[in-house]
Amino acid sequence: MRPSWLSPKVARTEILAGLVVALALIPEAISFSIIAGVDPSIGLFASFTMAVVISVVGGRPAMISAATGAIALVVAPIAREHGLGHLIATVILGGLFQIALGSLGVAKLMRFVPRSVMVGFVNALAILIFLAQVPELIDVPWPVYPLFAAGLVLMVLFPRFTKVVPAPLVSIVALTALTIGAGIAVPTVGDKGALPSSLPVPGLPEVPFTMSTFALLAPYALAFALVGLMESLMTAKLVDDITDTRSNKTREAIGQGIANVITGFFGGMGGCAMIGQTMINVKTAGARTRLSTFLAGAFLMVLCIVFGPLVSRIPMAALVAVMVLVAFGTFDWHSIAPSTLRRLPAGEIIVMVVTVAAVVATDNLAIGVVLGSIVAMIIFARRVAHQVEVTAVTDPDGTQVVYAVTGGLFFASSNDLVHRFDYVNDPDSVVVDLTGARIWDASTVAALDAVTGKYQARGKTVEIVGLDEHSATLHGRLSGELTGGHTG
Repeated sequence: MRPSWLSPKVARTEILAGLVVALALIPEAISFSIIAGVDPSIGLFASFTMAVVISVVGGRPAMISAATGAIALVVAPIAREHGLGHLIATVILGGLFQIALGSLGVAKLMRFVPRSVMVGFVNALAILIFLAQVPELIDVPWPVYPLFAAGLVLMVLFPRFTKVVPAPLVSIVALTALTIGAGIAVPTVGDKGALPSSLPVPGLPEVPFTMSTFALLAPYALAFALVGLMESLMTAKLVDDITDTRSNKTREAIGQGIANVITGFFGGMGGCAMIGQTMINVKTAGARTRLSTFLAGAFLMVLCIVFGPLVSRIPMAALVAVMVLVAFGTFDWHSIAPSTLRRLPAGEIIVMVVTVAAVVATDNLAIGVVLGSIVAMIIFARRVAHQVEVTAVTDPDGTQVVYAVTGGLFFASSNDLVHRFDYVNDPDSVVVDLTGARIWDASTVAALDAVTGKYQARGKTVEIVGLDEHSATLHGRLSGELTGGHTG
């Protein structure tokens, strides 16, 4: 089957998208290098190799992977305390962990991330993208502000005339030409750090290959792997929703690992999916294939090595305008509309707020997603726990009572089950009917054993009926084995 990017129209979109993303990657990669405490070239090399490799081995077409702030925060301590060699070794080991986790099916855990967490993730991401631009607008020469405003106006109005060329690219080129031609002195990309003048060279990290080195690096590498995978898989899911297509999350997880291993061998600081640049690629520029991802990495090196002096003169105001517009477009404004908030259950709103607050407070998307998911599970468990009902019907002759239990029985709902029976006043024959219920865990079996034991202690018999196949199997295997009791 002929690849879609061979079509001239698609190829033009992908090429221009890759160029826009490459321009936006340069200052970000340099900034993340500074966060990690390494030379700017380390971040730029990582962005180059991550994008190129993931375009081939990744599972989500059009998604951009490069050096990121989340990864920079994870590797910064190892770089600061032990040097570049140990950082590179951590990246390689982290990549190997990602391959292992991907092979074990960790990507399937994404199904347990609730929609409210996903919405909170997207909104927090938009806030982080915006907040990252604020320092570029503080204590700067006054021409930065009209340039920034002009960039926003250009990107809003230009698509009304034509969408052949991405508006961000037009804005960057126009503002760069204006500042150079008019000699306007404003902060530029070159102020962030020197661009590399040659391609990275592969090599091994300069560390002792011993178990003590492994023990030192393993905790950092595992954190690296988990943060990178979570951010990448959440981004992949977001792009799936935007493009209305499905992607292979397991392949993406393994691909992230492969890309990081190769990045490490080429002296990069590692990375994962970049949500801001992915939004530029997919939403703003309209890219849909692997070509844009590959070209983003390739153009990055070409711009640094061949056009370094010109790229260094791009005003930061132009790139800040692009990222602010991306942040605005990424935020799910519908989620905070009064009409939406009135309809949403309180629990869903709490989960969304917790996710956003955790991400913004820690500057770590992974922490927010984990915390939001935990809160969502707690709220769900509490909600389901209260849906269990126990009703009693006593025979007219008073010789038997039947308790009908309905609802899902698990640790949260079965804990108070033992208190729902009248052990003293019930007749000698007791039937517990679970036709409308299902046993999910050992806690419920233990609770039923406790109920049976209390009746037996008073010389009464208990019969449990109505078990479905799953419940009967679990009850038969565990009953009497958890507390030393016995069910009759």
